[in-house]
Amino acid sequence: MTQALKLGAALAAALGLAAPAAQAEDVTLQLKWVTQAQFAGYYVAADKGFYEEEGLDVEILPGGPDVAPVQVLAGGGADVMVDWMPSALAARERGVPVVNIAQPFTSSGMMLTCLKESGIKTPEDFPGKTLGVWFYGNEYPFLSWMGHLGIPTEGGADGVTVLKQGFNVDPLLQKQAACISTMTYNEYWQVIDAGISEDDLITFKYEDQGVATLEDGIYALEDKLADPEFAATMVKFVRASMKGWKYAEANPDEAAEIVLENDATGAQTEKHQKRMMGEIAKLTAGSNGALDPAAYERTVESLLAGGSDPVITKAPEGAWTHAITDEAL
Repeated sequence: MTQALKLGAALAAALGLAAPAAQAEDVTLQLKWVTQAQFAGYYVAADKGFYEEEGLDVEILPGGPDVAPVQVLAGGGADVMVDWMPSALAARERGVPVVNIAQPFTSSGMMLTCLKESGIKTPEDFPGKTLGVWFYGNEYPFLSWMGHLGIPTEGGADGVTVLKQGFNVDPLLQKQAACISTMTYNEYWQVIDAGISEDDLITFKYEDQGVATLEDGIYALEDKLADPEFAATMVKFVRASMKGWKYAEANPDEAAEIVLENDATGAQTEKHQKRMMGEIAKLTAGSNGALDPAAYERTVESLLAGGSDPVITKAPEGAWTHAITDEAL
């Protein structure tokens, strides 16, 4: 060390100047859908400095109707993604080696919302009706459910006609479908806000029907997880994210406000996001982030039981790990 550098170091020490902070590790997270309270835990972790405390600089990429998280992850556009397990397992069987590293959501929020005037009282009344279904990976739980019921999805008196539903509730409002896909925390309330009374609706929650599959897990690519440095980064990411989720559960209104601050589109409303956060908290309640193997097995069994056209054709291997959550939590 030169005399000048020695002098500079001594001066810095004398003045109590901190050494330069270590370079933050960059992490890019791809969400399954647009900025909303469904992803509050991640926005809260960023806002409250939980990622920063772990030495992470996390970029959160919103999803949307034209974004397939698996494709973004596989293409290197993100390090980690939020996706539903049916979509992730189907992608894994197609050769994209995604691995569940954490599972903040313990329950499913998916359901069919139907007009009572359609005459539907139980799932046995579905045949002959038109049902709205989301696609782009969201159709798998529905197809699995119909497989369980033995109801064909190609129409006809004994089957259901599947209407490829946009990410809105128009088919129900316009009576193009007897039932549509909704989430307990989102589209159901859009139906109510559109002026349809809860008394005029009947809902069938996938959880209640015994065909629920895991939603909103955290996934990374298997080959990247084989790198100890990347795995260590994911430990930090999961730890901070779960801290964000628990804060959001305990402070739902504040969490909703943080989500609104991050909504670059300005499309979300305070009323809707606060209501959504209240419902989301029910789905993450009791989770410490570690995947429940029994819930995983139920999801796999449901997806395999799709009759002649199952979502996956064989039980996956290596599709999840506790290695990250064991270290993080």
